[in-house]
Amino acid sequence: MQLIDTHVHINFDVFEADLDAVRQRWRDTGVISLIHSCVHPGEFPSIQNLSRRFPEMFFAVGLHPLDAEKWTANSKEQIFDLCSSDPKVVAIGEMGLDFYKAENHQQQEEIFIAQLEIARKLEKPVIIHCRDAASRMRELMQDFWANSGSVSGVMHCWGGNPEETQWFLDLGFYISLSGIVTFKNAIAIQESAKMIPQDRLLIETDCPFLAPVPKRGKRNEPAFVHYVAEFVANLRGVSLETIANTTTRNACQLFSLPVVANTSVNHS
Repeated sequence: MQLIDTHVHINFDVFEADLDAVRQRWRDTGVISLIHSCVHPGEFPSIQNLSRRFPEMFFAVGLHPLDAEKWTANSKEQIFDLCSSDPKVVAIGEMGLDFYKAENHQQQEEIFIAQLEIARKLEKPVIIHCRDAASRMRELMQDFWANSGSVSGVMHCWGGNPEETQWFLDLGFYISLSGIVTFKNAIAIQESAKMIPQDRLLIETDCPFLAPVPKRGKRNEPAFVHYVAEFVANLRGVSLETIANTTTRNACQLFSLPVVANTSVNHS
């Protein structure tokens, strides 16, 4: 069985002491590839070094909405140049809107649009963070699609209800489920998980955050994506192998991962 964790942050200090052991666990669990997200361009060197250390790791470059104050007049050019500088950069992000923790809505929206423009120009997918902002996110994306053209991507660590899920499916996006889907009170997310088309489903850990049941409350790590896959398989009434094959194939498709990451994926 092969799995791809489509959203990790293993450059954080909490992994510094035992990262080699963490890697061994993800390999033992069948994780053949990871997509490392980026919260601001200043992380680029550390993430790039990790991608060289771990050939199975690919990564993104972007600015998280909660780091909007770090956006400068040069940020757009910087992200563009960094994304163009390394073939292991497979996406722009993470980017988006977070109206739950911050009130600088206009600033976030402007930065979001700027990063969509980069993705459109470079023909890269985007990794989108969206919290308490689904309606406005949909409006901005619809306007951008109409005026500039569509962009591919994923709604990461998705927490929306089925209606909101359908909005982003209609825009052509993939939906990525994290450990939140395993939480007892995550009823709306579980209902969304049942309705996502097979060819648009992804899984992730968003580690070190949001460890899935039965590891909830502990530091999350890529190996735990297995628990997300297992829960989603049970929820959708299919085998774990089916979810593994499906989500691995989808990740390779969205992020244009090279053959080394998917040579033995079962496409049946």
